[in-house]
Amino acid sequence: QVQLVESGGGLVQPGGSLRLSCAASGSIFSIDAMGWYRQAPGKQRELVAAITSGGSTNYADSVKGRFTISRDNAKNTVYLQMNSLKPEDTAVYYCNARAVVAGLTVDYWGKGTLVTVSS
Repeated sequence: QVQLVESGGGLVQPGGSLRLSCAASGSIFSIDAMGWYRQAPGKQRELVAAITSGGSTNYADSVKGRFTISRDNAKNTVYLQMNSLKPEDTAVYYCNARAVVAGLTVDYWGKGTLVTVSS
């Protein structure tokens, strides 16, 4: 099992910045990729950014150039630096860890942290 705890959400004005953190614990040796998803009211959950254990990254087109995902393997923590925030970035942000357990891919999720971009 993998446990994920997010932090860093809150209220920010358009154009502002926030940094989200996600600390992983438990069977962290099984984790391959980690990432951030978000879900706005009335919308489906969508991938925001992901990073593999090797450091390869992937971003949604809507956040490219504004958001940066990084990973501190020593601290078992993944970060999402969000700059130039827009109202449409308002959502609950969920941390995800994708692990391989007995040859099967398993997704673990945090409880989510709310990001509100509003003036």
